[in-house]
Amino acid sequence: MAEIIEMPKLSDTMTVGTLVKWLKKEGDKVASGDMLCEVETDKATMEVENFVAGVMLKHYVAAGGQVPVGAPMCAIGKAGEAVPAAPTIAPKAAPAPAKPATAAPAPTKPVPAPAAKPAAAPAPVAQAVSQNLKSETPGEPSFAKATEGTRIKASPLAKKLAAEKGVTLTGVQGSGPGGRIVRADVLSAAGKPAAAGASSASASSVASLTGPIGADEAVAVSNMRATIARRLLESTNGIPHFYVEIEVDAGPLADMREGLNAALGDLAPEKGGGKFTVNDFILKASVEALRRVPAVNSSWMGETIQRHGSVHLAFGVAIEDGLLTPVIRDADSKSLRQISAEAKALIAKARAKKLTPAEMSGSTFTVTNLGMFGVTGFYGIINPPNAGILSVGATLTKPVVDARGQIVAGRRMALGISGDHRVIDGAIAAQFLAALKTVLETPALLLLG
Repeated sequence: MAEIIEMPKLSDTMTVGTLVKWLKKEGDKVASGDMLCEVETDKATMEVENFVAGVMLKHYVAAGGQVPVGAPMCAIGKAGEAVPAAPTIAPKAAPAPAKPATAAPAPTKPVPAPAAKPAAAPAPVAQAVSQNLKSETPGEPSFAKATEGTRIKASPLAKKLAAEKGVTLTGVQGSGPGGRIVRADVLSAAGKPAAAGASSASASSVASLTGPIGADEAVAVSNMRATIARRLLESTNGIPHFYVEIEVDAGPLADMREGLNAALGDLAPEKGGGKFTVNDFILKASVEALRRVPAVNSSWMGETIQRHGSVHLAFGVAIEDGLLTPVIRDADSKSLRQISAEAKALIAKARAKKLTPAEMSGSTFTVTNLGMFGVTGFYGIINPPNAGILSVGATLTKPVVDARGQIVAGRRMALGISGDHRVIDGAIAAQFLAALKTVLETPALLLLG
């Protein structure tokens, strides 16, 4: 008898997942341990593992469909076996996504908005599953074709990429949620010969400097974006933030980084080679500053303040859907080289949406860096249950007064900390920034650990 595979709970807070794509087609043989599909949860995109041997008989959900935890995804059985009818979805599955609203209603308000335009926006979760079950071509993604005179649904990155590559989005099939055109669709279209009319239309639109910057559209809130909204609202509403800033001389750090990269950049990793980023030094320096001012490495627990003996360091990684914060565990026991290597591996997984929930939880302090975008200074929102988040700006060359009273060209970097006033006070935050300044302005200290 065929086995019905249901949507598993892939994270502690997950109530619904978006089926990104099937890895096994209908008719494929599957074994225990095979990966069936990719599912976007509220935290990451993860693969669903199979535990039943047989043949993929039927997909109950098309790519892009939303599926509540416990709802049917597919059927696996013997070759030639009758395909089971679509199981009835339990009534309790429909209201599941609304649970977060009891704790923080505001972030969920944007979600129902697209329902005002049924033709352009996805249906509620239960309806979306029902529509997928009734698909005329089971097992195939329900692509939304963009035709002349209709609104083109595409992600901002896809639109930008299309303009760069001269691809017209009209006629491109979208494989994203709800038929939305994503980056991969544009790259696929760019590899195919385009019609002459479409090519000239694209060139004309790229050359135009007037008119709308894009199409009006209601973009569905992804699971990840909804979780970010909820957590940030909880942070700003529930944590009394305060802010402290300091400026450091970034010259010694820049010089040491340049020297290390010149000496090690061309060597193979097995011979100790590799390049360091500015953020690698910032991460290591933050650990050493926390070692000197351990009160910042704490969490508010309600009746108690938890002092953490180890530094589990989170850092921000920007992706298309928002900001992820992978965690370097026990960073206090790792060298600059180890932190650099681990950070690079986590960044690659974050951009591929392959981070696991365990790799994004349990942090004790967070670093967020916008210096690579030219931002000179800002303050981040605290990542609960951390007591603080360090904000890093760009290194600027500007006139400064040296020790002899002379005006010279200097390289300066602004660092800010947002602190939880329930856990630390301004004086503690100032001590932390002073310790960080000392370490960064004497970067040889970072090579001792």
